[in-house]
Amino acid sequence: MSVLLEVSDLTLRFGGATTLDAISFDVNDGELFAIIGPNGAGKTSTFNCISGVYRPQAGSITLGGESLLGAAPDEVARRGVARTFQNVELFDNLSVLDNLLLGRHQKTSYAWPEAMLWFGRARRQELAARRYIEDLIEFLDLATVRHMPVGILPYGVKKRVELGRALAMEPRLLLLDEPVAGMNSEETEDMARFILDIRTELGTSMIMVEHDMRLVMDLADRVMVIDFGKRIALGTPDEVQSDPAVIAAYLGGATEDVAAELTAVIESAPDGREGAS
Repeated sequence: MSVLLEVSDLTLRFGGATTLDAISFDVNDGELFAIIGPNGAGKTSTFNCISGVYRPQAGSITLGGESLLGAAPDEVARRGVARTFQNVELFDNLSVLDNLLLGRHQKTSYAWPEAMLWFGRARRQELAARRYIEDLIEFLDLATVRHMPVGILPYGVKKRVELGRALAMEPRLLLLDEPVAGMNSEETEDMARFILDIRTELGTSMIMVEHDMRLVMDLADRVMVIDFGKRIALGTPDEVQSDPAVIAAYLGGATEDVAAELTAVIESAPDGREGAS
């Protein structure tokens, strides 16, 4: 596989506090890469650096060999990075269809006279956007709620709409920030299925931050673990969950004797949720 995203020695500070301390990793084309760690470890801060919300003090971030450092969030989005958020960030008064169409904004480019008269590029691009969104609605099984205001929909469906809005940008890299947070077991299973479909059918590279350890271990190709802003492990799910440093970060023990305990926590967590985060 070729490397799509390369992050090297990423360092982020707020005053005297170091949030990210020389973090390095890469993401391959078509890979589902997961970032895990205890609360406050720096997972979302990593996303904010990649998407241009935060500007790190040191390090490099390249997408397809092109640097993202210094690029504003809208420019990062134009270069092919889309994201979802821990908390649902949708327009509640707009329909599902309209929220998804907003995700196509980066894909349209025409002058205001064309928009007013709806001819030329405006007509062609708007019709193309509508066709793409219709396919996306079918892909995410949203047909029955397409015209409903997002504000009245169940939480799990809202998370799916937010995922769809990110996919509407046709990203090269999709950042999933806790995609199943707050979901019940059925909603979690549905979201897991859609994430797998995105990888297999769309071929989109993804980075997922998630506290649901069962989901991470089932879906991720590789997992990076960070704690107090430092990378403490990187490898396959099996390698990571038996790593002594990971066990120490999650359970407070530093020996391999508690590896079985970590596995038990993952397997026994209700609704597939992590017992120690």
